[in-house]
Amino acid sequence: MKIQSVDAFTVNLPTRRPHRFIGAMGPKSIGNYVIIKIETSNGITGLGEATIMPTWGGDHATYFGETVETTIHIIKDFLSPAILGHDPFNLEHLLEKMDANIIGYPYAKAAVDMALHDIQGKTLDTPAYNLLGGRYRREIPLAHSIGIMPVEDAAKEAKQAVSEGIKTIKLKAGADWERDVETVRTVRETVGNKIKIMVDANQGYPSAKEAIKTIRKMEQHDLLLMEQPVEGLDAMARIAQAVDTPIMADESAWTPQDIFRIVEKKAADVISIYTTKPGGLHRAKKVAAAAEAAGLPCNVNGSIETGVGNAGNLHLAASTSIVKLPCVVPVTTLKGREQTKLAGIYYTDDIVKEPFKYEDGALIVPDKPGLGVELDAEKVKLYKS
Repeated sequence: MKIQSVDAFTVNLPTRRPHRFIGAMGPKSIGNYVIIKIETSNGITGLGEATIMPTWGGDHATYFGETVETTIHIIKDFLSPAILGHDPFNLEHLLEKMDANIIGYPYAKAAVDMALHDIQGKTLDTPAYNLLGGRYRREIPLAHSIGIMPVEDAAKEAKQAVSEGIKTIKLKAGADWERDVETVRTVRETVGNKIKIMVDANQGYPSAKEAIKTIRKMEQHDLLLMEQPVEGLDAMARIAQAVDTPIMADESAWTPQDIFRIVEKKAADVISIYTTKPGGLHRAKKVAAAAEAAGLPCNVNGSIETGVGNAGNLHLAASTSIVKLPCVVPVTTLKGREQTKLAGIYYTDDIVKEPFKYEDGALIVPDKPGLGVELDAEKVKLYKS
C-alpha cells in the first residue's frame, strides 16, 4: 500500500455565536479550517484537519499563526511531495521527511498525521485509539468554553450549559481583570459550588503582578485552574509559585522540549495538550509522556474543531491516562440532530455524517475503524470555501 494522492480544501462552518478571546476578538474566530484527504493505492481514504488560527501561537513568537492559505500551500508544495509513494504505516519516517522539507507548520503536519492514523485504523479495522495505546477511557468529560462577553451573558450561558449536563465551565479572560473577577464571581453564584470553574487568559495579563492580584481575587470563588495567564515561562513561574490555584501551560507547551523547560522553571502545574501543536497525534503522545514523567496532569484542548478534528481529540484523550482533567472540545452538532441546545455547541452544523454521542457532560469515543468519521458530501459542498 502506497500513498497515492493528497487533497486539501477549506470549510467554513456556521457558528452559534462569536467565540472571543485575546487575539481573536472579531466576529469570526473559529470554524475556518483545512480538511485533508489522503488516498492510498488500495482505495483507502484518510481524513485529517488543520484547525489553524493566524493570531495564536507560542511565547514570544516561538511558534506562529497559520492561515488556510499558508496551510494549503504547505501541504501541496512541501508535505505532499514528502509522503507520496510511501507506506502510510511508516509514520516516524514520514514525519521526519516532512520536517526535512520544511521546518515548523505543525498544524499542517497534524492534518497529515491524523489522516495517516485514519488510514492505518481502517486498514487494520480498528479504532485509532488502538494505535495510540488502547482505550483507557470511554467517556471524555467536557468543559464548556465561554468567550469574552458581558458578565450577565456569561452567567446565563453557564447556567444553561450546566442544566444540560456540563460539570465544568471555562471562562475566557485577560482583557480586563476587574471584569474577569466579576465574571468568575457571578458565574459561581449562578452555577453553585458543585460545578468546576476554570479560567483561560490566553497570555492576556500584562505582568505577573497583575495576574497574581487577579487570581488571588478569583480564588475565593474556588477555581479549578488558571490557564496561561501571561506570556513567557519566567512570568508563569512567578505566578505558579505565588498562588494556590494550579496554573496550566497552553501557549507555552507545544513540544516535549517545552515540557522540560516548564518543569525546570516550575512554571506550571498542569499541561494542555493538543493534537495540533506538536504536529499530530503521534507527537502529541510524546508531549503527554513528557508531562506524565514530570507528574503534570493534562487535558486535551483545541481550537474548536469540526467533526474530523474532534475525532482526533477524542482518540487522543481516550488513549492517554495522564489526561485527567475535563477536555475543551466541542459537542459535534448536526443541524436538525442537536443533542443539546447550547452545551458544547459552537457550530450549528458540521461536515460529518454522524455526531459523537453526548451523555451527561461527556462525549463517547467512536469505536469505528480509524478516526470513526465519514464526510457528508452535501455538507462539504455547502460549507466548502
